[in-house]
Amino acid sequence: METSTEDNLRDQSAERFLRLVQDRRRGRLKVYIGLAAGVGKTYRMLQEAHDLLQHHVDVVLGFVVTHGRAGTEAQLQGLPVLPRKQIFYKGRMLEEMDVQAILQRRPSVVIVDELAHTNVPGSLNEKRWQDVEQLVKAGISVITAVNVQHLESLHDQVLRITGTDVTERVPDQLLKLADEVVNVDLTVGELRGRLEEGKIYDSQKVPTALQNFFQAENLLQLRELALREVANLLGRQIESDAGGAPAVAPQRRNTDRLLACINANAPAAKEIIRKTSRLADRLGGARWYVLYIQTPRESSDRVGLAAQRHLINNLQLATELGGQILRVKADNVVPEIMRVAAEKNVSLLICGVTSEKGWWARLTRRGITTDLIRRVARHDQDLDIFLVTY
Repeated sequence: METSTEDNLRDQSAERFLRLVQDRRRGRLKVYIGLAAGVGKTYRMLQEAHDLLQHHVDVVLGFVVTHGRAGTEAQLQGLPVLPRKQIFYKGRMLEEMDVQAILQRRPSVVIVDELAHTNVPGSLNEKRWQDVEQLVKAGISVITAVNVQHLESLHDQVLRITGTDVTERVPDQLLKLADEVVNVDLTVGELRGRLEEGKIYDSQKVPTALQNFFQAENLLQLRELALREVANLLGRQIESDAGGAPAVAPQRRNTDRLLACINANAPAAKEIIRKTSRLADRLGGARWYVLYIQTPRESSDRVGLAAQRHLINNLQLATELGGQILRVKADNVVPEIMRVAAEKNVSLLICGVTSEKGWWARLTRRGITTDLIRRVARHDQDLDIFLVTY
């Protein structure tokens, strides 16, 4: 028994040392985050590049988009720019960041705009955030920028707020790995004023933007999301700087375990997964699982290829957001959920409920969620349920 304990201590020590070695090898990541286009993220990044250059830091511009904004373009003067990679696609020559050229050049710091961008097919990586991840792993520090609506776990909230289905998204895990996150903030009045003055979009686009995405109420809610997100991330940084002291009481941190219950309903599963990720963050980084129970009705020979593909994509989404996947086969869903919840010491179940009818009709109608609520209510286990309406 003593030998086993000594072996465990040695393993933990080796793991800690390996993390220190890896941290020394990796570059640093700084992310500017804003509530919407036009708050000044690119401008701030370029200002920082000038400051670094004045301090003799080897900094280059890997990819910057000014959108024709005069003030931002003026900041480009005197900064070293790496040529972009030319990629021929669908009869057009397009430009992307040349990741391989950056890796060969090996600057100390590289400025990379529009973190959520999807690269042209034929690029080294599918997404620009993957480019950034690759550069940081290679020991090159990156300063980048993103708008809050592009965060994966916020997709459903942003859709409800703005009515816009944001297709280019960044996994939250990347921001959690950032060494520094800076909120570039403007009041709603200031941002709409910049838009009306033509400092964000061409004058022809301004009326449409003001009536749609840039409505005052939309911007207020997006601003709140951005402030809250950065506050959460800063809380984690403070915790880390303090030597890893837990942000919540140890007994809560150890007992909070979340279980997201999904099926082959792709939109509902996505929303449940994202909501669980957010809840886990609010509970101080609680461990969370995604449970998919394959019933005979959802066997591979009875479910179409499209549904199977959506399921795989949702499980991959859960992994990207930090969840652990549990896949089981069972005839009866509710008993299986209860069995897994007991096995994993789960304290909170996250399930979906349709919004097509009134709440009383939903709760009185027989169904898996209703049966689960009744089962939990009769059970001695310390277990709560969080319902996600879809």
